[in-house]
Amino acid sequence: MALNIHKSWEPHLQEQFKKPYYKSLMLFVDSEFKSTQCFPPKSEIFNAFETCTFEALKVVIIGQDPYHNYNQANGLCFSVSNGTVHPPSLINILKEIETDLGIAYPKSGNLERWAKQGVFLLNATLTVRAHVAGSHQKKGWETFTDAVIKSISDNKEGVIFLLWGSFAKKKAKLIDEEKHCILTSGHPSPLSANRGYWFGNKHFSKTNAILKSKNLKVIEW
Repeated sequence: MALNIHKSWEPHLQEQFKKPYYKSLMLFVDSEFKSTQCFPPKSEIFNAFETCTFEALKVVIIGQDPYHNYNQANGLCFSVSNGTVHPPSLINILKEIETDLGIAYPKSGNLERWAKQGVFLLNATLTVRAHVAGSHQKKGWETFTDAVIKSISDNKEGVIFLLWGSFAKKKAKLIDEEKHCILTSGHPSPLSANRGYWFGNKHFSKTNAILKSKNLKVIEW
């Protein structure tokens, strides 16, 4: 599979590419894309690694699975392509930004604008079969993305990790809290948000306050 990955990631990923689990994973993904409809488009599977360079990375947001309906997933967690109706979790993320920062709710749910500012938008599983949530879980993607998170922790300093919901919070064990900052809250899905576990977490203003304290450029959310 041709990889659209920025060269800055290569030193941190090449060991994974050589491992048997990864080769098996690529065979599975190739087979799935040939035999059925899968998302995101093949050219966007590694979009998170293409749009946010390793050097520029300042913030990590961890999702679980790509969106599994047409014209949604674009390789960045929680993000959708331009012109796509915003899914419920994304609506709640953008609503929280609206109230936290006092900025207008954006028309586009394409979060590439964040990625280009150093926000690494990583799904734990990078592909999915159309309309079948979780269909590509436990095939090797989680081994790969866990290694990515650990490599960021080991090789960077002062990264802000936003862990939303119980699945993402489990990734904290891969992160050195002595070197990095972890902010946690409930998931932005309606089920969690409507119970009071999402709204008011102020993760976006808190992230910018931390960046500012380090004399780093804040994120234009």
